[in-house]
Amino acid sequence: MPGMEHAISKSVLLLIVLAPLLGAILAGLFGRRIGRIGAHSVTILGVALSCALSGYVLWQLVGQGAAPFNENVYTFFQVGNYSTHIGFMIDKLTAMMMLVVTFVSLLVHVYTIGYMADDDGYQRFFSYISLFTFSMLMLVMANNFLQLFFGWEAVGLVSYLLIGFWFKRPSAIFANLKAFLVNRVGDFGFLLGIAAVLYWFGTLDYATVFANAPSMLDGTMVQIISGHEWSVATVICVCLFIGAMGKSAQVPLHVWLPDSMEGPTPISALIHAATMVTAGIFMVARMSPLFELSITALNFVLFIGATTAFFTGLIGMVQNDIKRVIAYSTLSQLGYMTVALGVSAYSAAIFHLMTHAFFKALLFLGAGSVIIALHHEQDMRRMGGLRKYMPITFITMWIGTLALVGTPFFAGFYSKDTIIEAAAHNAHEAHNWVATYGYWAVLAGVFVTSFYSFRLLYMTFHGKERFRDAHDDHGHAHEAHDDHGHHGAHEPHESPWVVTLPLILLAIPSILIGFLTIGPMLFGTDWSGHHEQLPFFLGSIDVSGARDVMGALKEEFHGPVAFALHGFKAPAFWLAFAGFAVASVMYLWKTDLPAKAGRLFALPIRVLQNKYGFDDLWIGGFAGGGLQLGKASRAVDDHVIDGAMVNGSARFVDLFASVLRRTQSGYLYHYAFAMILGLIALLAVLIKFWR
Repeated sequence: MPGMEHAISKSVLLLIVLAPLLGAILAGLFGRRIGRIGAHSVTILGVALSCALSGYVLWQLVGQGAAPFNENVYTFFQVGNYSTHIGFMIDKLTAMMMLVVTFVSLLVHVYTIGYMADDDGYQRFFSYISLFTFSMLMLVMANNFLQLFFGWEAVGLVSYLLIGFWFKRPSAIFANLKAFLVNRVGDFGFLLGIAAVLYWFGTLDYATVFANAPSMLDGTMVQIISGHEWSVATVICVCLFIGAMGKSAQVPLHVWLPDSMEGPTPISALIHAATMVTAGIFMVARMSPLFELSITALNFVLFIGATTAFFTGLIGMVQNDIKRVIAYSTLSQLGYMTVALGVSAYSAAIFHLMTHAFFKALLFLGAGSVIIALHHEQDMRRMGGLRKYMPITFITMWIGTLALVGTPFFAGFYSKDTIIEAAAHNAHEAHNWVATYGYWAVLAGVFVTSFYSFRLLYMTFHGKERFRDAHDDHGHAHEAHDDHGHHGAHEPHESPWVVTLPLILLAIPSILIGFLTIGPMLFGTDWSGHHEQLPFFLGSIDVSGARDVMGALKEEFHGPVAFALHGFKAPAFWLAFAGFAVASVMYLWKTDLPAKAGRLFALPIRVLQNKYGFDDLWIGGFAGGGLQLGKASRAVDDHVIDGAMVNGSARFVDLFASVLRRTQSGYLYHYAFAMILGLIALLAVLIKFWR
């Protein structure tokens, strides 16, 4: 058989997933014995081995034509005719995700050596991030819904531990509880979707479910709303996507992601670039054979994604914390990926997921480098002029920004503009308000992204050196500490090589990866766009269905160079340029304009700073409402159930008994008198009855 000589080995796959787990166990349980060097050595070695083998598996699939792997490793449990397995489904989608996850994780591990050098929880942190990598690999490599759910919950658990890593900070504890609880809301829908899959198909195995998916077209569920029957496909897909809304932080379940900045910067990069938030996008792409059967579910996905892409980006325009600006950028870019899913451009969503992983990890780690230099200062209003002190961080952050805003020839341009083109094609073909809304939302989001991205660069690296004037809450100037703990002037400097090397290694794909892979990954062509001799990368997840969006875009694709040159004439480029121009005027040349704009647009800025009231809704509304409901229920329990019904009945019996006790005097004439009264009452009743 073709490709059999290059068959994927089960032992290699086991080694890929278990190597990070072994490193996590050694660093976590034996961290004190092996020390700091031992902890980062075993975890980095485990992730590096996993990364190298993931690259080998991808090469087997793409370069050597190996057949996809889908086998069970062992049976987890069996009940009657139903059995559940631990197994792997490795196709091009999975292999690409494995490589992205392990590569970004490896660089984050190396970066952590410098960032966490002075932290007491050094070994514990390395154990957590290695465990995070294992959990994400289990999720993407799964061949059944139960294993998917295990990885799904495992990344949620480890993110809880990492966001609250500095557990002595009340804000960190609040943030990790917020992330954990909001994700439970999404996971409730996700679990309902998995239960519906099991109910309808009788199995949780991907291959069996996908093969029998067309049977859902004629199936209906019970009436969820009186008088209206919902199709099986719509119910299952909407429930599954609610889970994705939690993990991938889509409105209104997005509120946890900005607060995840309370964790150390390396984990911010890992969560936002390659692990937790990409899980929802990956899951919907993997479930594309199901989603293609419900236009209602796809329109729901499109609407949520478009809303997230534009409106969360607006919040980033008014943030002053450097990490929070990048966090809201992540929310917005996840919205772009979700829009691609909603218009059936699944490979475009995964393509943007891949390119975004590189430049978003670069931006977060670059922000961490700035934070190190300024001794954990994160307010951009206390930065400025850092470009001459931190040239490597400065250049790499510019590269990441140019990729993020969609500058032609940079990685983000190829993936983001593909999504915009797909949304435009869908709006033209669909002729409904959701499709039109989706297109205009992602197009307007380009200006927003460009504005807050260049605002961050200018406030951090250009202009006046405001960090020299920074004061703490008591009015005293900040002091720096050198490597020996002595006080000194607040003089920033470039970060050590363990920090700058990952920045350089991430900057390279942030420039090149889109140019090199758009042809084979999206359209099955070589780099020139003419010769279809390379495998159709990720082709297995483009189900076409009623909307062959990628097929339509392929007809207009003539190679990455022509695509980029055409991008200079596209509306998206000029919107990005407008954002750059406005940010340049406001934060480079006319630096008094932000204050004037703040007074002129005070109300909308206040709305954005208040995050549209979503925090108030969740904390004061749902959480606060639940607390008040609990208090009311306790009051009912105390006063009605316990007080009136349980204790009240006991008090009534006691009162009635005490009255009866008084009639038992022991005197004969008392009993005779009572008998006479009773006889009189009986006669009165009888006389009244006979009349």
